[in-house]
Amino acid sequence: MKLTGDLHTHTTYSHGKATIEDNIKKAIEKGLEKIVISDHGSGHFLYGVKRAHWIEMRNIVNDMRRKYPNIEILLGVEANIVGLNGDIDVKDDEIHLYDVIYVGYHYGIIPHSIGDFFNFYLLNGLAKVFPGLKKKATEINTEALIKAMDRHSIFMITHPGAKVPVDIDKIAKKAAEKKIVLEINAHHGHLTREDIKIAQKYNVKFAVNSDSHDLDSIGRVDQGLESIEYASIPIENIINVREE
Repeated sequence: MKLTGDLHTHTTYSHGKATIEDNIKKAIEKGLEKIVISDHGSGHFLYGVKRAHWIEMRNIVNDMRRKYPNIEILLGVEANIVGLNGDIDVKDDEIHLYDVIYVGYHYGIIPHSIGDFFNFYLLNGLAKVFPGLKKKATEINTEALIKAMDRHSIFMITHPGAKVPVDIDKIAKKAAEKKIVLEINAHHGHLTREDIKIAQKYNVKFAVNSDSHDLDSIGRVDQGLESIEYASIPIENIINVREE
């Protein structure tokens, strides 16, 4: 299998170590046909892109398309779920700036409300210490993500299950229904091999990505490809690989 595009890369606008152009040049060097710049949504208080910078990034990506016409370049956002009702940290007047919207769970978010902080953010922290809370946390996380998929035009769910527990069966069923891609993240190791097998019964689409935060990681998805082979995913169900 050959990777055709790395759909999840970070830059210095969040907590990556390279510029947008650096990432693009490395993708070209690796022989990729597509790259997505997908920094963190502004609701992440540690790594989120400042809202004023999204317009700047949009303009840079537009310039890069003219400068490097032989590779497809998209601007995305790795949005965060900030509320139990499926709220994400993308405002309505920002949607036009992005070519694709991803959603994933992360630590360090700014919850939508005090209730969300206690019933969502704090619960997940406590569930790591008290295993008896994991079932409740899984139910809440899963329901919030399903609501997000119903409410927003999401292209991909990033590293499902990596940061907080979710019910992969329910997530995959909804993703297949909404035609939302599930990520096999080579950096975080999620989806896991077992999760992939669960998800496959719904004929959902997958993407295997590096989630790169430095230049050397761009296009490096060996572990993800191994998981694909282990789970015997039909290649037509993986949107960014092809047979060599």
